[in-house]
Amino acid sequence: MKQHDHENNKSLDPAQTRSLEHFTGKFALDLELVRNEIGHNSDVRFREFYIGGTGICAAIVFVDGLSDKELIDKHIMKSLMASFFEKNDRDPSLVHVVITKEFIKNQVLTISEVTEAHHVHDLVSKILTGSTALLVDGVQNVLILGTTKGKSRNNEEPSSEPLVRGPRLGFTESLSDNTALLRQHGDNSSLSIIKFQVGERSKKELVIAYIKDMADPALVEEVQKRIKKINVDDVPESGYVEQLIEDNYLSPFTQVQNTERPDRVYSALMEGRVAILLDGTPFALIVPVSLSMMLHSPEDYYDRWLPSFLIRLLRYFAALISLFGPSLYISFVSFHQGLIPTKLALSIMGTREGVPFPAIIEALIMEVAIEILREGGLRLPKPIGPAMGIVGGLVIGEAAVQAGIVSPIMVIVVALTAISSFAVPQYSAGISFRMLRFVAMFFAAVYGLYGVVLFFLFLCSHLVRLKSFGVPFITPVVPYRVSDWKDFMIRMPLLKMKRFRKAIHKKDSIR
Repeated sequence: MKQHDHENNKSLDPAQTRSLEHFTGKFALDLELVRNEIGHNSDVRFREFYIGGTGICAAIVFVDGLSDKELIDKHIMKSLMASFFEKNDRDPSLVHVVITKEFIKNQVLTISEVTEAHHVHDLVSKILTGSTALLVDGVQNVLILGTTKGKSRNNEEPSSEPLVRGPRLGFTESLSDNTALLRQHGDNSSLSIIKFQVGERSKKELVIAYIKDMADPALVEEVQKRIKKINVDDVPESGYVEQLIEDNYLSPFTQVQNTERPDRVYSALMEGRVAILLDGTPFALIVPVSLSMMLHSPEDYYDRWLPSFLIRLLRYFAALISLFGPSLYISFVSFHQGLIPTKLALSIMGTREGVPFPAIIEALIMEVAIEILREGGLRLPKPIGPAMGIVGGLVIGEAAVQAGIVSPIMVIVVALTAISSFAVPQYSAGISFRMLRFVAMFFAAVYGLYGVVLFFLFLCSHLVRLKSFGVPFITPVVPYRVSDWKDFMIRMPLLKMKRFRKAIHKKDSIR
């Protein structure tokens, strides 16, 4: 309410103050209550009128731009202002008996979504999200009519997860459209969708989706528990939810998978996982996840098993190069030259002649330059971003070699590392490898190959302890299950993968 209203109510006890915020059924008082609470907004529209043939005062309140005016005109205003009483039934004493909220809901309004609000604050939150409020003289509760006009783009192929073969549909910013995309994947009556509200000041709708007879009830309960604990003013994107519900926020690895692809989400649901969708973002979240999921692509299952088998192995190899490529080069060149074949060692030493920096400084110069180019290419407009990245990389690399700052072999190593990082399907997993790459480089610069091995052991120790919603992050390595390796680093034929992974605790393990 306005400041002067608060000052006037200071002398009232809490019970009286609460009673002033509840609707009374007196039209003038209720309308003034709503005006005091929300009327200062210039985009809020108040439309007063008389219900047709009765002389009873009524008003609708909605937000211009968020509510569907065509729906309001045809199915609310037209229905209420029409004379729906016969002439011989216009006795005023009978009118007030007939005009009730049940009569309006069941016989007058031709709109599907109608609820009630008892409190002004509940009403305001609904109006500000696109609903229309209907106040009728003599009716104590205010009716909330679903007239939200969602503005969303067309379903397009996800730009962050392109595929050669597979569905071209991606999620949009509309929550209702996204849940409909999940429903369209098949006639599955077990698909359950539960709605929540997140955000203390700016409330947004959030849903969790799961297959009732596949997901573990304890997992669903844990997801709901963590969602309910979210206590922030605003949740603009699902990345907020991801950070607030993960198990270990200090880990460099994300324990929640984000995706724009409905097919990836539905496949995860069929494995017993839980999906989280937030209104206003096309990125859905999947829990629990494992490290192997970050290196898998939906396309692995759409192609035949043999090419998918080889491509997946290549992807794991590329991830190892992205993580350990520069550190191995630094350790060999700086500490273990004797392990390099003689001709190759002489060639490397020849290219490094005149370079004033040690290998670690060389690697840092080139790696930082590549990261700056990558980030700059993302921020530039799409038509010139890729071209600028390619041209910038060529120019800087060639200029650095000509100036004698770095050696040609270092440019090759850094370029191969950058290309390998692009082979990781999940952008968030690629960022994790890029961060850890610098840590591995410092270990190699201090201890050589022993440092690389030590870093690998520290990394394995962390991964073994890391969990995502109670599921080990590196399953099926830990705990070790031979049957789950059919869909881990390799991909066996579908006929051989008759069971789901046991780590998710599904009720039905048969595919």
